[in-house]
Amino acid sequence: MPRVNFEALPDAARLWVFSAATPVMGAAAQSLLERVDRELDGWRAHGVPLVCARDWRDDRFLAIGVNEAATDASGCSIDAMFSALRAHEGVIGTTLVGNGAVYWRDASGTVQSVTRPVFRALAADGAVSSDTPVFDTAITTAIAWRTAFEKPARDSWHARLLPPAR
Repeated sequence: MPRVNFEALPDAARLWVFSAATPVMGAAAQSLLERVDRELDGWRAHGVPLVCARDWRDDRFLAIGVNEAATDASGCSIDAMFSALRAHEGVIGTTLVGNGAVYWRDASGTVQSVTRPVFRALAADGAVSSDTPVFDTAITTAIAWRTAFEKPARDSWHARLLPPAR
């Protein structure tokens, strides 16, 4: 039983965040999560099952975590997960791996995504600010997913994309 509930992962569990370029809802989300669960159920490193879990947020963000205190993920096992997700992108109709977008929550609460240059332009125009909630898809631990994934732009690497404070 290598797959556990996400809440069962220790705070120090290693984490990868995959972000959908467009929202994944309904049957597409169900298909994605079923595929991920099947992959996690059989996920191994050098033949040893990985203690792992996944979480899904805002129809956009998939977190996959591994309790490396139990068993380390290997390069090959990590590559296999990335490949499985890439292979499923056509089924769900959007990218999950390596889209490089910037994600934020607009005033209505909807998650938006654009390229870094577009986000910088939105900041220059005042459409986003240091108070805008942003998502840090570069986090690498379960505790960061639980406590610091969404935060004001001023408290994230996104601050580099904002105009200098006056």
